[in-house]
Amino acid sequence: MPIRSPRGRSAAYRSVWSWPLRSPLRLAVSALVVIGLVVGVSALATSLRGPQPDPVVTGQPGSRFGPSTSVPRSTASAAPTALPPVAPLTPTTLPVSQAPAQALSVAAAWSRNWATHPDGMTSEQWVAGLRPYTTDEYIGTLTGVDPRNIPASRVTGDPVAVQVSPRSVQVDVPTDALTLRVLVVQSESGGWQVAGYDKA
Repeated sequence: MPIRSPRGRSAAYRSVWSWPLRSPLRLAVSALVVIGLVVGVSALATSLRGPQPDPVVTGQPGSRFGPSTSVPRSTASAAPTALPPVAPLTPTTLPVSQAPAQALSVAAAWSRNWATHPDGMTSEQWVAGLRPYTTDEYIGTLTGVDPRNIPASRVTGDPVAVQVSPRSVQVDVPTDALTLRVLVVQSESGGWQVAGYDKA
């Protein structure tokens, strides 16, 4: 007869679960059945997935990983990037005949004040005579010059341009002791000032 009451179902379930525990033989048979079911389900799942590709192993020849196998890199990333050649920078020079007259005038006036240093003139007085014709950056260098060490006492000739660029001119000015090579540069306002000097 079918089991119709809950109490009867519980008794039936207990009898099924307790069956393997009634003897060692029943327990061994039950374990073998469970293992067989697990193995069968695993084999079935493996066959449904199909064969899997072998993993790629990278190694050096002769190593335990075998010869090197790798995916080739993109040829686009391996290609070197070529930069266009850069032309060498050369200063722009102009014919000396195009030297601005104002630049030559400033070089001559500066050189006259440079050579003028009568006895008793202080360094501050000497620098004050040069200040109107000198850049702010270079006037600080001249403050350390002792005018008593200036060998010349007067300018003996006209200024001569020896190198001309769009915004700078090198001018030779002769004195009674040496020839000065004065560098005159154009300021942002368009005027010309001395930015350095040396022996020609």
